[in-house]
Amino acid sequence: MKQSFIFRQTVLTRCVLAACGASAAVLAVQPVFAQTAAPALQRVEITGSNIKRTDAETASPVQVVTREEIERSGKGSVAELLQSLAVDNQGSVPMTFGNGFAKGASGISLRGLGVASTLVLINGRRIAPYGAADDGQKVFADLNVIPTEGVERIEILKDGASAIYGSDAVAGVVNIILRKDFKGTVAKANIGQSRYGDGRETRASITHGFGNLDEDKFNVLLNFELGKTNEIYNRDRAGRDQVGKSDGRAIGFDANGTIGGVSAGGTGSITTNNAAGSAINGNVRNPTTNDYYNRGNPAGLGFTRQFPGANCANFSSIPQGGDKGGCLIDGPQQFGQIQPSQETLNFFGRGAKQISTDMQAYTELNIYSSKSNSSTTPSGISGSVGYPGGPVSNAGAALGGAHPDNPYFGTTARLRYLAGDVGPRVSNSQSDFNRFVLGLKGTVADWDYDTAFLYSSSKGSNARTGYLQRDVTFALLNPTAANVAAAKAGSAAYAALPAGSFWRIAENAGLSSTALYAALSPTIYDTSKTTTTQVDFKATREFGQLEGGKIGVAVGAELRKEGVELTPTTGTERGNIIGLGYSAYKGDRNVAGVYGEALFPVTKTVELSAAIRGDRYSDYGSSVTPKLGAKWTPAKELVLRGTYAEGFRAPSAAENGVGGLAAFSTAVDPLRCSLGIQAACAAGTIASITSGNPNLKPEKSKNLTLGVVWEPTTKSSVSVDVWQIIRRDEINQGLASVAIAKGRVARDPSTATAIPGDPGAITAVLVDYVNSAQTTVRGFDVDARHRIDLSEGYGKLTFDAKWTHLSKWLRTETDGTSFDYAGTHGNCDTSNCMGTPADRLNFGTTWEQGNWRVSGIVSYRGALTNTKFKDDPVGCASHLANGSDAPSGCKVGSFTSVDLTLRYKATPKTEVFGTIRNLFDKTAPFDPLTYGAVGYNPADYVGAVGRYFSVGVRHQF
Repeated sequence: MKQSFIFRQTVLTRCVLAACGASAAVLAVQPVFAQTAAPALQRVEITGSNIKRTDAETASPVQVVTREEIERSGKGSVAELLQSLAVDNQGSVPMTFGNGFAKGASGISLRGLGVASTLVLINGRRIAPYGAADDGQKVFADLNVIPTEGVERIEILKDGASAIYGSDAVAGVVNIILRKDFKGTVAKANIGQSRYGDGRETRASITHGFGNLDEDKFNVLLNFELGKTNEIYNRDRAGRDQVGKSDGRAIGFDANGTIGGVSAGGTGSITTNNAAGSAINGNVRNPTTNDYYNRGNPAGLGFTRQFPGANCANFSSIPQGGDKGGCLIDGPQQFGQIQPSQETLNFFGRGAKQISTDMQAYTELNIYSSKSNSSTTPSGISGSVGYPGGPVSNAGAALGGAHPDNPYFGTTARLRYLAGDVGPRVSNSQSDFNRFVLGLKGTVADWDYDTAFLYSSSKGSNARTGYLQRDVTFALLNPTAANVAAAKAGSAAYAALPAGSFWRIAENAGLSSTALYAALSPTIYDTSKTTTTQVDFKATREFGQLEGGKIGVAVGAELRKEGVELTPTTGTERGNIIGLGYSAYKGDRNVAGVYGEALFPVTKTVELSAAIRGDRYSDYGSSVTPKLGAKWTPAKELVLRGTYAEGFRAPSAAENGVGGLAAFSTAVDPLRCSLGIQAACAAGTIASITSGNPNLKPEKSKNLTLGVVWEPTTKSSVSVDVWQIIRRDEINQGLASVAIAKGRVARDPSTATAIPGDPGAITAVLVDYVNSAQTTVRGFDVDARHRIDLSEGYGKLTFDAKWTHLSKWLRTETDGTSFDYAGTHGNCDTSNCMGTPADRLNFGTTWEQGNWRVSGIVSYRGALTNTKFKDDPVGCASHLANGSDAPSGCKVGSFTSVDLTLRYKATPKTEVFGTIRNLFDKTAPFDPLTYGAVGYNPADYVGAVGRYFSVGVRHQF
């Protein structure tokens, strides 16, 4: 007689917050035979271990973000959600940073160690990284490729896992687990916009699944998503305090200060002898005194021609009054963006076929395409750059003696000009990602096995407009024989122009031809491609018997080939694009890894675990990484746990491959500052030229976690985990300050003042990628949850809180000097100058009753001391004109935002929902130091956008 049985879902009562997230429960399927047999929980695999288990709590702290939490967050994408979590810290890459090296992508940084030290997986396997590295160095996985509606849950392992997954899992692992065995059809659409009526976001998706593995022996899932986000300009937030503004005179700055690396007196100010910003109508240097005067100034000393049409009032509406004149505009506010526009297409498909009782074949396919458009200020004509051949100074940009727009007609005069007639610098980025998996899993001789072939690639291209070609610019402004010859050799478009052509500027720009602008500022391109090809095999089983149960073991192996190539943007390979750095690299390598893992239930209350992995890299050698864990359950309500893990990060092709980086950095010039040149005492923009180093060693780490989980009732739980990571042989660019102290600089003598001994401004520093000494990061996590069942008819309330505190972020250089960045605005090398907050907190409340569900989420970022590191002897990094610290107290204020989500199930198959992000319309606090945004910290993006509304509907067919 065939035995009948029923399937039911059972909640694991020991699924506490640290393992399963704020309101998560791990669901296991258990059969009940004739409703009399004892239930047997299905074993599941938890990120950080290859051994399946029934207990969701492991020795390692794992945070699970469930599908329910994703929905209640109201966030538009997985990337946006992950970057709002307390566990994400300095060094993440926001999508809103549209002018960075990795524009169009998003990355997560656990423990503040940077995106390159956080491993991102899809269904437990690697993906090809984004083609462009963050800051030209840090290779990372783009979170935008994750299909939001295809996600089942996200598991975040908050300790090292190189013993399980190999390289890059130094700070932790983010494992995106996509849906399986879905049946039915669900469509979803939503639209949103800010209270200002801009930044509109529209998304639509459809998910369809058919077939039942148990009955039909197959299942197919198809998920298709479209998204579009419109841009938001800085100028459209003119009323939100300092958001988007570089002109800080109204709050006490002067023209010699800086906000986000831009003159705080506004673009175009004249600051001192032989120093001036790029003015929208042109600042020109007196050839005799080296003092700059604005072209629209009728009192310009020594002018041989006057230009009434160049009057500043014709170009700018902001208050004037720079220290020594000029024509001030707020370029970043006028042309820059808070967020770029983006269009995305995402497809995820999965198929599974039950070949036999003990064998299943499966395949997965991800296809993602993105187009983004970002805009920033027009180009100046004097920005120095670097390329592998060395620095290129453009400080000599000048109007020739015969140029019709030269106030010193008859004599060559240096020019500082913001090319507003050319237009803003615009980047149009295209990114295409795919991932294909073909696998087989099953059971043979008591071994559960899983083997698969994976191929993943990421291709990118970037078309830029508004950038100036150096050789053509110099020839059209000052057509000396040498300049003309260089331009003709480098540009066929310039060679085709009529002899004697001039670039007419400012008020006379309308006299320049279309062909001239095409030669001056052509579209320039770069392309990138990364590939990951992998074959893997793992097997697990149980054997023997200890007091607490059977011993679990897992063994596995991987063979992987990685390739990456980034071509330089057209012209940067010879330093010919004014104001644009060089970034290019190429490399490939083969990787082989083997690993083993064991789980020992020594007693009913004590569990020990161990893992070890060996990896062989064709480009640097071998790494062996162990991990040990222990869990003690002295009472059913209490768990004590701890782990020790070693990890490593292999050098990327950007760091040890063929190519290099010539980008921009900021540094103080102590030599000129000591001579009394005040402009040199503030951090100024310089070129930083870095080459790949084939002799780099891998970064190595030691991770330690100790934690306690207490569940006093079935409705309450709290966990506390303290952790420390020590990372050695950290791969960084050499410090600009160290290079300056050693004299590894290039200077432009023609910028020297009349002060004796002035060697001229630094144009570039020469540094290498090096293995720095070490970084020590230490802190603790607190996760708590409580549920209140209200009286009958009033539903239930669920509260959850997550707090991550960073007590130390100590970097020690090879010379023994140490810098603690916790709670300060450093370390810019890792954080993209977003700072290192000591505290991040998420607090959530959800009320559920019948068809209604209302959720509120509070996100908090702690205040930052506006210093480069703790106890910096220089003191505050920014100052007002009167010498006082900026902001007041030298603190970038904390920021708190509240999101509210409401969901209503109108029918059994239809749900409507709405979200208000930044419910109280809090404004991002003033941040003068970051370069990732203007006037505010990129981490406080929602405070720049303002209150944001979205509504949507989901229907199941």
